[in-house]
Amino acid sequence: MELAQVQFAIRFDRNDAWEVTRFDRAASHPLLKELRERDAPGLVLFSSGSTGESKGSVLEFNRLLTKFETSRPSHRMLVFLLLDHIGGINTLLHGLCHGGTIVTAHERSPDAVCMAIEEHRVEVLPTTPTFLRLLLIADTVGRYDLSSLKVITYGTEPMPPSTLAAIREALPWVQFKQTYGLSEVGILPTRSRDSDSVWLKLGDTGFEHKIVNSVLWIRSPSAMLGYLNASSPFDANGWFNTQDLVEKDGEYIRILGRQSELINVGGEKVHPTEIENLLLQLDNVKDVTVRGQSNPITGQIVAAKITPLVREDPDALKRRVREFCRARLERYKMPAVIEVVMEDQHSIRFKKSRADH
Repeated sequence: MELAQVQFAIRFDRNDAWEVTRFDRAASHPLLKELRERDAPGLVLFSSGSTGESKGSVLEFNRLLTKFETSRPSHRMLVFLLLDHIGGINTLLHGLCHGGTIVTAHERSPDAVCMAIEEHRVEVLPTTPTFLRLLLIADTVGRYDLSSLKVITYGTEPMPPSTLAAIREALPWVQFKQTYGLSEVGILPTRSRDSDSVWLKLGDTGFEHKIVNSVLWIRSPSAMLGYLNASSPFDANGWFNTQDLVEKDGEYIRILGRQSELINVGGEKVHPTEIENLLLQLDNVKDVTVRGQSNPITGQIVAAKITPLVREDPDALKRRVREFCRARLERYKMPAVIEVVMEDQHSIRFKKSRADH
C-alpha cells in the first residue's frame, strides 16, 4: 500500500458492510502523476512474487477496455482468479462488457467452487493447472452436477500433460482452452490446438509476438506504463521480454517455463517442468517442484521437492522416485536431491511457488 501510494482503502466484510480508511499520502510517483495529468483512470497490479520480488505494474484502464469493444457472446462465468490478478480483471471486464453473469464462490476450495458451478449453472471456469489437479485429487468432479460447464480456461503456469489428460477424461464434454497473459502486457487472444493439447496459437489482433533464442517477446497496445519499483522492461521499440521459454510447431507454441528457472547441469540444460511432468505420473504424488541447486562440480544439480498424497516412508518414496527416473531420464536430468514434504507447494493464487526454494 505504501509502494502504490494508496490514499484511501475501502474494506468489505462478509455481510457487504464497508468502511473507508484515509491515509495521509501524496501520490507523487511519476507514473501516477502522468495518469492524473492526463485525467486517465489507472490500475496497479502486483505480481505474485513466485520468482522473486513482487513488482507493481501501472496500467492505463482505458487500454484494457479496448479489447472488449468488439461484441462477444455472454456467459455465466465464475471469478476464480481474483481482482489482484490480470486474469481476474479480464474475467470481470468480459462479463460486464458482454452482458454476462459473474459468479463468486465463498472460498476457492474444490468443494466450494464445484458447489457454485452446480448452484448457479456456471458455463465458464477460468482457473489454473494447479487447481485443476486439486479438483481431481479431491474427487469433486463426480460429487457435483457440473453439466452446465462449457469451457474451462487455464493459464498462469505450464499445464502438465498428465493433468490435462485426466481432467479431460473427467469432463469430456467441456472445451479446454489455454490462455496467456501478463500484468505487463495484458491478456492475449489465444486458440488451443484442441482440448487435448498444450500447444496454443497467439492471436494477432492488436498484439505482436516474436521468438528470439527460444524466448517469447510481446508488443501490446494494452501494455503497462511501467513499474512502480523497477526500471522499464521494454526495449526501445516497445517489445517486452516475457522470459518464457517456448517451443514452436508451425503457428503453435508450447510454454516450457521461465528462462530464469532453467537448470544448467555441467552445460546441459534441464527444464524443471519436464521433470515435474514426469514425477506427477508416479503413484502417490500430489505435487512436485523442481529447481536447480548449486553444485561445486557441475554448477547445478536437479533438486525435487515432493508432496505425497498420503503419508509414506520418505526413504521408500525417494527410492521409488529414483527407480522411476532411472528408466526414463538421462543421467544429468535425474534428481540428485529429493525432499519429501507434506505441505502444499502452491501460492494463494494456485500457482506453483518457487520464490522460497
